Amino acid sequence: QVQLVESGGGLVQAGGSLRLSCAGSGRTFSSYPTGWFRQAPGKEREFVAQISWGGRTTDSADSVKGRFTISRDNAKKTVYLQMNSLKPEDTAVYYCAAATIATRVPNQYRYWGQGTQVTVSS
Repeated sequence: QVQLVESGGGLVQAGGSLRLSCAGSGRTFSSYPTGWFRQAPGKEREFVAQISWGGRTTDSADSVKGRFTISRDNAKKTVYLQMNSLKPEDTAVYYCAAATIATRVPNQYRYWGQGTQVTVSS
């Protein structure tokens, strides 16, 4: 199986930055497309960004375009989410997930991390 562990969350003021990391382990982790999702209180889990297994192709939600950047380092078996110009509405638990195909649909992701809290104050 594939195991994912997120880190890097925390409290930050609006306009600030955070860098989330997703450390992977297990069978052929580097072969999986990987995505970031988030879930705020009272809201459904939503797509944030995804990256191909090789890291050459990325896709992100309109709400974070120009502010968030997803990347990966397969040698380190780690996927990153650089978050800049953070807004209070970005506050959520952020999850890293791995799928067998590139997708924005949460239910199509097979493996999930435990999540890391990101809180953006006004």
